Amino acid sequence: MPQNRTMYSTKQPVVERTNYTLDVRTGPGGLSIPEQQRLSGWFEAMNLRYGDRVSIEDPMLSGSTKDAISQLAGRHGILVSDGAPVTSGYVEPGSARVVITRSSASVPGCPDWSVKSEMNYTNGTHPGYGCAINGNLAAMVADPEDLVKGDEGSGETYVRRGSKAVEAYRAKAPEGVGALPSAGGTGG
Repeated sequence: MPQNRTMYSTKQPVVERTNYTLDVRTGPGGLSIPEQQRLSGWFEAMNLRYGDRVSIEDPMLSGSTKDAISQLAGRHGILVSDGAPVTSGYVEPGSARVVITRSSASVPGCPDWSVKSEMNYTNGTHPGYGCAINGNLAAMVADPEDLVKGDEGSGETYVRRGSKAVEAYRAKAPEGVGALPSAGGTGG
């Protein structure tokens, strides 16, 4: 078994993507009320949440269909992404495919207790080295896609936002200023 003689962890977070699809019937006005209710129920059943990506595969490229789906996804705080991932099957004309892409992060092979620590004659790191920190990172990251490419941000510097907490701390009156509250009661 090769030893890791560096301080780098060999166990790294892995991000997996899963696509869930639902085909909905469309018309000239977008989605009918029953189809909107069906799609809304599917979003509820899928527990649509932060980090999920919603996209539309529509052969007709209907703006009214996209608007209806965007409004339903918007109720969950999700924006519809441009472009849909490749899915299996064919989308019939008069239908649109709604795709939810959900990502999850994990660290495969952790924990790794395959080697006893007293058997480390080459002074390498333990095979489980890094499992705790990388496992916690994978479990706590709000959007696992950020582990792949990071958050793009807007490019603006938010100096005002960073100094807001300091200003609030400085503006607060110190504790203990003023007269002490009187303790009512009778002496003994």
